[in-house]
Amino acid sequence: MLVEVCANSLESAMNAQKAGADRIELCAELAVGGITPSYGLLKSVKANLKIPVHVLIRPRSGDFTNSEGEFDIMKRDIRLCVGLGFDGIVSGILHKDFTLDVERTKALIDLSGDLKFTFHRAFDWVLDPLSTMKKLETLGVDYILSSGQQNSALQGIGLLKELNEKTTTCSIMPGGGINADIVKRFKNNGFKAVHLSGTKYIKRLDVDPAVSMNSPSFLSNQGVFVSNVDAIKNVLKEVK
Repeated sequence: MLVEVCANSLESAMNAQKAGADRIELCAELAVGGITPSYGLLKSVKANLKIPVHVLIRPRSGDFTNSEGEFDIMKRDIRLCVGLGFDGIVSGILHKDFTLDVERTKALIDLSGDLKFTFHRAFDWVLDPLSTMKKLETLGVDYILSSGQQNSALQGIGLLKELNEKTTTCSIMPGGGINADIVKRFKNNGFKAVHLSGTKYIKRLDVDPAVSMNSPSFLSNQGVFVSNVDAIKNVLKEVK
């Protein structure tokens, strides 16, 4: 069974390699489901790892629809990863009605060339997972990462098994809450790959800072916060 580790830093990636992981999905900011890693992290991981590395291409947190500007960024990032010699791309785009954006997802797959392509957990939002899986197979996707449309892969194992039984050309890769206590259930049910972060909290500071830099109010699955022209103009009007 292939074990893919979602690594959010150079340290995480190197620890995964040291532990014997088969492959890395490299990203940043696990707390929001992952976003595209920085250029510096890409270069550092490429220089320090020997195992295959797939890169998450997701320009921001929030929903999985993307503006034309964001789509252009995603394409630029894929070209960069191809040029740097990475082994795979993890990405995908949905429409606002939770259906697959076939045209733009195909464009991302085509840009990835010979790299393996994983359709990420946006799959857990689609309304018709079976028909979507078939569309992704037609597009040439190699892996579908999913928790079976539940909060954890164990809770969603029923759908995952159904998908795994009906797939013909791509691998269903369970992800979400995978650990040593449950991973054999997935192996015994015929899955060929699993995805986990395998993280452990490491305290860096001895005391809490006086001001928190975390802003939970900025997190939303339905959209994103964007700088507002009027709000900025009103501030400028007061001081310029």
